[in-house]
Amino acid sequence: MAEDRSGQKDAYRLILEAIDVGVFKPGDRLVESDLADRFGVSRTPVREALQRLETQSLLSRDGRSLVVASLDHNQLAELYVVRCELEGLAARLAARHATSEEIRVLNDLVAEDWKLVDDPQALSRGNRRFHRQIHLASHNRFLVQQLDLVYRPMALMATTSLAAEGRGRDALQEHQAIVDAIAARDEDAAYNAFKDHISTAFVQRLKVDAEAPVSI
Repeated sequence: MAEDRSGQKDAYRLILEAIDVGVFKPGDRLVESDLADRFGVSRTPVREALQRLETQSLLSRDGRSLVVASLDHNQLAELYVVRCELEGLAARLAARHATSEEIRVLNDLVAEDWKLVDDPQALSRGNRRFHRQIHLASHNRFLVQQLDLVYRPMALMATTSLAAEGRGRDALQEHQAIVDAIAARDEDAAYNAFKDHISTAFVQRLKVDAEAPVSI
């Protein structure tokens, strides 16, 4: 349960986490009183949290209601462009700065994720852990902060591209190639491997979205 330093429940983080794990999906209407009851907080911090999430474009207006936002094609493309460059940089810096212990953790995460390869939702969570570990291994706090901001809109994707046939196995092989490059201290290889990984993920995401049913 998300709490602030005073021990009080953090309404913003509670709602953000609920969006992140798919409790609230794009298009879902969020009602202040319902959220207050659900999370056991007063309406004032919920109202402030909703305003903050709207400012961050994680919520949008549908008449007078607030709903969980969705990403259109252009927004999705913009997001992946930024991810590609920033995560490539994170891998480059990880190849330069990661400790031997951090590299061991990365290898362990890949090994653990192979056990989840037939469970797309669990694998998606493992994928986030792996990416986050590389962000931290860059040892650049400002880059980590920017990547945290970039990752927030990822919660607005209703499905994971890892559910596509064979994508989970391909993604884990790509993860291992990134770790191998970091372990070899090959900055260019780590940078390119991560950029290729994000580019491939974007292609798969576009295919998943193209196959989704269209409302007429």
